[in-house]
Amino acid sequence: MKFNKKLTALIGGAVCLGFMSVSMAASKLKPFVLASESAGDVASVTAATKSKLTGAGFTVVGEYDPASGAHIIAVTNDALKAAAAKSEFGAYGAAVRVGVTKAGGKVQVTYSNPTYWAAGFRMKSNLASVGKSLEGALGKVKGFGSAKGMKAKSIKKYHYMFGMPYFDDPHKLGKASNYKDAVKKVESALNAGKGGVKKVYRIDIPGTKSTVFGVNFTTGDASDANVIGKIDLGKIKHTAHFPYEIVVVGKKIYTLSGKFRIALSFPDLSMAGDGSFASIMSVPGAIESAGEKVAD
Repeated sequence: MKFNKKLTALIGGAVCLGFMSVSMAASKLKPFVLASESAGDVASVTAATKSKLTGAGFTVVGEYDPASGAHIIAVTNDALKAAAAKSEFGAYGAAVRVGVTKAGGKVQVTYSNPTYWAAGFRMKSNLASVGKSLEGALGKVKGFGSAKGMKAKSIKKYHYMFGMPYFDDPHKLGKASNYKDAVKKVESALNAGKGGVKKVYRIDIPGTKSTVFGVNFTTGDASDANVIGKIDLGKIKHTAHFPYEIVVVGKKIYTLSGKFRIALSFPDLSMAGDGSFASIMSVPGAIESAGEKVAD
């Protein structure tokens, strides 16, 4: 009888530890979600994906091809915009990025994990409801983009390594005399393709003087295609890393350092070798330089 009690206690303890382990694993967040893999072509899967998104209450605010065989759909909804309005730089998180990519003979549909990016952009909402809406609309096979994942509190204070920037170390690209003029300056520059930077989307955050532009870097080291070719080498593609953001807050114009923004999407990048941070060492500076031309 004593043996049975001890055995029961041991088994119970092991079960509890198992549940604790699962719970701890579940609390780790990864940058992206693989929604599906299927046969077909990018165009037809994109059309079906957009239909699912709009059917779930999302609005498509922009789309483009960052590289051959890859397509981006940027979407928002009222919950995202309301959450963005709650913090000074919440505009960074006003859109979800959905990728449709041909890889390994199949078409992958992926999206930026709202809860991960809400933490990365230090938003006051964890956007869990948005994640549930995306999962309901597009599905969820698994999270990816980081082997182990990170807890939200670690993501909020994330930087790649010592000496690298945090979220609150953005590039201040320029300013104007007021908010409306700053937005007009960026809009005009993007429409003209200054610095090789083009507009993908624009979202004005209700009730605030803040606007986010999703942008496509088209030339030189900053180009989306260059980044993809250098570091997006895994089987599941990080297409939903794009587009980058330029944000207007008040009369000032900002973008995140590539050393932070790229690292947040690729937190497992090694420092040296093929497909490493060293292989894109020139990219962050090129992004800043191109962004300054937009804000000039």
